[in-house]
Amino acid sequence: MSTQSHRAAPDRHQLPAVQKLRVRFAKRGRLRFTSHRDFQRAFERALRRAKVPMAYSHGFTPHPKVSFVGAAPTGAASEAEYLEISLTERRDPAQVRADLDAALPPGLDVLEVSDTEGQKTALADLLRASSWEIALDEASGAEVAAAVTAFMAEESVPVERLTKKGVRTLEARGAVLDAAVHVAASSPGQADQPSTVVIRCVVEHQAPTVRPEEILAGLRVATGFTPVSPPRNKRLAQGVWDAQRREVVAP
Repeated sequence: MSTQSHRAAPDRHQLPAVQKLRVRFAKRGRLRFTSHRDFQRAFERALRRAKVPMAYSHGFTPHPKVSFVGAAPTGAASEAEYLEISLTERRDPAQVRADLDAALPPGLDVLEVSDTEGQKTALADLLRASSWEIALDEASGAEVAAAVTAFMAEESVPVERLTKKGVRTLEARGAVLDAAVHVAASSPGQADQPSTVVIRCVVEHQAPTVRPEEILAGLRVATGFTPVSPPRNKRLAQGVWDAQRREVVAP
């Protein structure tokens, strides 16, 4: 005789969402190694601890209505991560920011919370490009600058990414909208010594989005340049690229 599993009926009495808030947060220090899945769990716990009146989805397994968009790769620091949350009661965005920031561990820092009322454009459509900082220790400023110049002069620089489904080819050069090289100030009498060199570049969000490691792979493909030490990647901003002002405008 077969047995039939019994599942609880879905809750059809979830309170409706009356407010949507946009959250900008940072990943700093060792917390940059937090995976997106781990952050999701930490953030949902923080919502409960902060007693934020979250709206929930319907169905057999209701979950908080949290929309994550364009998460930075694991290992990269960021000052511009975004998500949106839906609430069943209206709350002061500044108070929600303070409560959530207190509920999250240091290094996952809530920087800004704003009300999206009156905004019709989806968050994903407002995050079209990222400004990245790629720091290279013990590097030659002249060598890095020459490599970036040569890379930007190319029409196409294909690179490869290893995925769960195999190797995928990405177009690294076409994704880079702007790039510049900055060299940290040298100590007196050490002008010729290797120093920290920073590549600041703007990368257009594509499908899939090109990451900082693929930019470095593009430099290697185009010029043979390879860093002597692991890079330190940090996202500075997300938004829409303003070519006239040469900056990424945040939503």
